[in-house]
Amino acid sequence: MHTFILRRFFFLTFVLFGVSVLLFGILMTFSPERRAAAYVTTPQQAKDIPRIIKQFGLDDPFYIQYVRWIKEVSRGNLGWSLVAARPVGEAFWRYFPITLEMNLYAAPIVIFLGIWLGSISGIHRDSWIDHSTRIFAIIGWSLPTFLFALVLLMVFYGYFHLFSPGVLSDELAMSIINHPEQYTAYTGMLTIDGLLNGRPDIALNALHHLVLPITTYVIVVVALNMRVMRSGIIEELSKDYVLTARAKGADRRTIHYKHARRNALLPVITVAGQLVAMSMEGSIAVEVVYNRQGIGWWLAESATQLDMPVLMCICLFMGLVFVVTNLTIDILYATIDPRIRLN
Repeated sequence: MHTFILRRFFFLTFVLFGVSVLLFGILMTFSPERRAAAYVTTPQQAKDIPRIIKQFGLDDPFYIQYVRWIKEVSRGNLGWSLVAARPVGEAFWRYFPITLEMNLYAAPIVIFLGIWLGSISGIHRDSWIDHSTRIFAIIGWSLPTFLFALVLLMVFYGYFHLFSPGVLSDELAMSIINHPEQYTAYTGMLTIDGLLNGRPDIALNALHHLVLPITTYVIVVVALNMRVMRSGIIEELSKDYVLTARAKGADRRTIHYKHARRNALLPVITVAGQLVAMSMEGSIAVEVVYNRQGIGWWLAESATQLDMPVLMCICLFMGLVFVVTNLTIDILYATIDPRIRLN
């Protein structure tokens, strides 16, 4: 297994190289004037587009520009973000913790709730439990995320005044801004930093602001995980080893949860892993509707303004996330099913 992991990490560099070439090739379809706008940081520079093109060699051949870009990326220079009005690398570490914080709470709920609901639905096939969970899955999977988020925001914030948008209440946010010496952003995640700073009020308030975004994301996404788990359970319960276990007198709980559910987990792991990987770019609808300025919000704003350095940065990041996620899924395969050997 160790050799397999090392070999996959070695091929990781080639995958990222291919992703970078593809992304840079797409970038080159824009005119040098359009790409020069990414280097404009002040209104005065906007008048010197020809000079910027010459300075940065934006009219050079493809391979020369690509090598130059790779050198800058390897040094951590990803360009300038027009949306964030700061370097892309600095802006990334500002927005990413907001998205990561939501995923740390939402991903385990999506995975375990999907497995649990799918299991009881498959075990109690064609019963009222099965029909209820299937209706829940169909509604959740069919709902547009932005519409569901707007409905929840309208009901709980607009009518009941319970859960406000944003990441923190205005009072606590202003107290942090006015007294920066009393608060240190260790991780950028407010629920964790609040505790590390001895401010449980900040941690609880940030958690309170996460309730609606997490609820929206979980209800919309968990449906796919649940349906895959249900199908897997039904398929496993019809196999010969289950009939043999029943004939030998094994109790229903052992058959359902020790044998059938474990074998049905493999496709669920694949789906759950891909869902978690995709969520790392931020749920755009959730972050925009609830005004959580994370990766998804940043990506939406950058796309509308053609902020190309930001789009390149997030695409490279997602390429890395998917490669690492697929490696993790392969390792989990061998852990759950001993018959699989990674050689």
